[in-house]
Amino acid sequence: MKSLTDTRTLSNGEQIPCLGFGTWQTPNGKTTVNAVAQAITAGYRHIDAAAIYGNEVSVGEGIAQSGINRADLFVTSKLWNSERGQERTIAAYEKTLSDLKLDYLDLYLVHWPAAIGTTKNWEEVNADTWRGMEKLYHDGRVKAIGVSNFLPHHLTALMDMSNIAPMVNQIEFHPGQMQHETMAFCKQHDILIEAWSPLGTGKMLRSESLRTIAGKYNKSVAQLCIRWCLQNDTVPLPKSATPSRIIENAQVFDFEISPDDMAQINAMPYFGGSGLNPDEIRF
Repeated sequence: MKSLTDTRTLSNGEQIPCLGFGTWQTPNGKTTVNAVAQAITAGYRHIDAAAIYGNEVSVGEGIAQSGINRADLFVTSKLWNSERGQERTIAAYEKTLSDLKLDYLDLYLVHWPAAIGTTKNWEEVNADTWRGMEKLYHDGRVKAIGVSNFLPHHLTALMDMSNIAPMVNQIEFHPGQMQHETMAFCKQHDILIEAWSPLGTGKMLRSESLRTIAGKYNKSVAQLCIRWCLQNDTVPLPKSATPSRIIENAQVFDFEISPDDMAQINAMPYFGGSGLNPDEIRF
């Protein structure tokens, strides 16, 4: 990836921009409106949203305020856990479109799998939800469908009970949390990995090891982590409400991390993770 406008190809042939702008933990209101509009002005063309973030109205306002042609944007949202099941999935999609004031999404994701530790018939719950996703896709309402936070056993069960394999799996991915097994499974099945929390909700910035490596390239730790995600063939989704950092996070195409430094970062032990286990979530 050499520029912010570069894309990766999904399994159905759709193009997804290689770097996205995340909107998690930005409050509904002017902060989010301005951040989204500023990101688009800075060159981002990939906006990642979710119903549970509670700010989709503001995300939509930011998109409108930017003045950019809708066809030039790639917009994602996610189905929350309370809306699982075929009919609820379709209704939730309509609500998201209404909040965003858009006619379609480029990508719609199941935000979390039904938890094995809390849901007896988790396979069927996920499959029924996915049937709603498949209908939206077959009806031409969304360009691509996928999942988020699914581990290999969730994906295997879902793919055994469905007609369309997920095109994307958005997972927590940053130095110290690579999720090797999930990465390998998704690569084997042509499922693109998106990296949420590529900066470990800021925890990466406190790593002396990462600071040392970033210094070799005259880059910030944030830029190093985002570039590292790109070179691991994932689509990172950094977020910020600060204009200077929004711009800085996109300035990651003028350097390349060496193989030795990539290996050193890849080998870092676990740290900075959220601790969320998809098999044990209770939300």
